[in-house]
Amino acid sequence: MIRLLRFRLRLLRREQAGIAMVTVIGVTSVLVLLVVAATATVLGSQRKSVDDADWNAALAAAYAAIDEYQNRISDEPSYVKYGNPGSEFSNPTGSATATVQLPATHNPAFDLGESGAWATVPGSDDARFRYEVDNAEYAATGTVKLRATGAVGKQTRTIVANLRQTGFIDFLYFTDYEMSDPDVRGMSVNSPASPSCTVIHKWKPGGSTRGCTTIQFGNSDEIKGPLHSNDTMLICAARFEGVVTTGNPSGGFDRPSGCSLPTFTEGAPVYSPSIPMPPTNSELKQETRTDVPDDVPRPGCLYTGPTSIEFLNGGKMHVKSPWTKYTNIRGATGATGDNSQSAQCGTPAQLRNGVTLDVPENNVIYVQNTPLSGPNGASSTDTTAPAVAGGWFTPSQPAACKHATSGNRLTNNLGHSQNVVGYPRTNELPPVSGTDADTSYGCRNGDVFISGQLSGGGVTVAAENYIYITGDLTYQNDERDMLGLVGNNAVWVYNPMRYSSGTPLLGSHRRIDAAILSVSHTFAVQNYNVGGDRGVLTVRGAIAQKFRGPVGNTGPNGYDKDYRYDGRFRYMAPPKFLSPVTTTYGVNVWIEVQPAFNPDGTYR
Repeated sequence: MIRLLRFRLRLLRREQAGIAMVTVIGVTSVLVLLVVAATATVLGSQRKSVDDADWNAALAAAYAAIDEYQNRISDEPSYVKYGNPGSEFSNPTGSATATVQLPATHNPAFDLGESGAWATVPGSDDARFRYEVDNAEYAATGTVKLRATGAVGKQTRTIVANLRQTGFIDFLYFTDYEMSDPDVRGMSVNSPASPSCTVIHKWKPGGSTRGCTTIQFGNSDEIKGPLHSNDTMLICAARFEGVVTTGNPSGGFDRPSGCSLPTFTEGAPVYSPSIPMPPTNSELKQETRTDVPDDVPRPGCLYTGPTSIEFLNGGKMHVKSPWTKYTNIRGATGATGDNSQSAQCGTPAQLRNGVTLDVPENNVIYVQNTPLSGPNGASSTDTTAPAVAGGWFTPSQPAACKHATSGNRLTNNLGHSQNVVGYPRTNELPPVSGTDADTSYGCRNGDVFISGQLSGGGVTVAAENYIYITGDLTYQNDERDMLGLVGNNAVWVYNPMRYSSGTPLLGSHRRIDAAILSVSHTFAVQNYNVGGDRGVLTVRGAIAQKFRGPVGNTGPNGYDKDYRYDGRFRYMAPPKFLSPVTTTYGVNVWIEVQPAFNPDGTYR
C-alpha cells in the first residue's frame, strides 16, 4: 500500500513537471514571438522613416532643379532654347521640329533613360535631379515651362513650374528718374530743356541740387497696381492701390509743402533694389532676321522711316511705310535685305501707299530710321524712290526732308502740310517752338503712328525713334489680345493743337491698352500744357520709362491719369518684350504631378 502510494506520488510529480515544461515552453515561445514582432516593427519603422526621409528629400531635389535652371537662364538668357528634343515633355508630339536642342556642353539634367546621367544636388550623398524644358510659348508670352524630377534612394517626385522673366511689366508704373526728360523736345510749347540739368537720382549725393524739373503725382492721380521708381518720388495727395517701392535706400517719398498726404492702400513706399534699363531696343530688330532659324524661327517685320499702323477688326492691320525697301534682313548688322516674308509684311510697292495685312501674331514689328547706306538706305544722291500720292520726300532734296515753319504753321518744302504718312495734320500747331519744329516729324525718322483695336493675339511694335499713339488703342478680346509698345526714344500720346487758336484737333479722353516702354526717354502727352481740360487718360497695362513724362498740368490743361494694371502681366508678356539689363526668372505657377521618372531613370 505504501509502495503504491509512493508510486502515485512520483507519477504526479512527473506529470506536474511535464505540465510545467509545457508552460515554460509556451511562455518562452510567446516571448520569442513578441521579440520577433517588436524587432520587425522597429525595422519596419526604420524602413518607413528612411522612405519618408527620401520622399521629402526627393521633393527638395526637384526644387533644387528649378533653382539650378533659374540660375542658368538668368546668367545666359538664351539657355531657354536648350533641352532634350527626345523628352516627352519637351516634344510631346514627337515631331522632327522640336523647339529645344541639346547644348554643346553636356548638362546631365537633360539626360533620359536608364543609361542616362542625373545632375547631383551639391553637398548631398544621393540627391539627384533631371529637368525637361517646354519653351513653345516663350516667344509669345515670355514663359518657359519646366518639369523637374528629384530622386533620392528609391523615391522620385516631380514638379511642373512656369518661369517668367521679372521685369518692367511686373509694375503698372515704372520710372528710372522722376525728373522730366532733359533731352526730349516736343512735350509742350515753349519748353526747352534745362541746360543745367544733371541726370542723377535724387537720393544720391548731389541729387537734391541737380537743377532738373521733378514731376509730381497730383491729387487727382490714381495708380491702380504695383509701382516702382529707382528715384525718390514727389507725391501730392495721389492715391496708390498697390505695392509701392523705391530705389531710395531710405524708402519713403517727398511731399511738397501745402499738399495733403497721399493714400497708400498697401503701405508707404519701401526700398527695393534699382532695376537697370537696357541701353537700346535694337535687339528687337534682330527678331526680323531670316538667317538664324535657331534663334529666330519666326521672323517679324522690319519697316523703314515713318510708318503708320492701324489695327482693324478680324486680326488685320493697315500699314503704310513708304521708305521701306526690304521687310527683313540677314546678318547681325542687317547688311543684306530680304523680302521673303512679303506675304506677312507686305511688298515695298504695297507699303508705299498702304496695305492691309494680317497682324503678325505673337511676333515683332520693328521700325528703323532710314539709314544712309545698306539695303534700306537712302543716300543724299538716291533718286530711285518712286512718287507717292500726297508728295514724296526724296533724299535728293535734303531740305524737303525737313519741315519748315511759316508763322506757326508746319509745312514742308514741297508745299504739303503733312509727311508721307499723314502727320502732322493740316493746321497742326508745331509741338515745339523754334528750330525744333524742323525735326519733330522728320521724314527719315523711324517713327510709328499707331491706333485702332488689336484683335487676333499678341504683337510687339518697336520704333528706333518715337511711337505716337494717335487715337484710342484697345483690345477686341481682353483675355486673348496683348500689345507691347517699345520706343527707343519717347512714346507720345498724340495731342495736336490748331495752329491758329491753340485748340485741340482731337476729342477728349483717350484709352490705351498696352505694355509701354520708353527705353531712353519718356511716356508723355504732346502739348500737355495747352488746349484746356482733355479729360482722362486711361491706360490699362503697364508703363515703363527712363524719365517721368507729363500728361497734364494745373489750369487745367492736358489729362488726368487713370492707370490700371493688366493682371495678365504677372504670368505672361507681350512677344519678346524687353527685360532689364539684369534679368532674373521667377516661378509664377508650380504644381506637383505624378513622378515622371522611376529611380532607375526610365519614364514611369
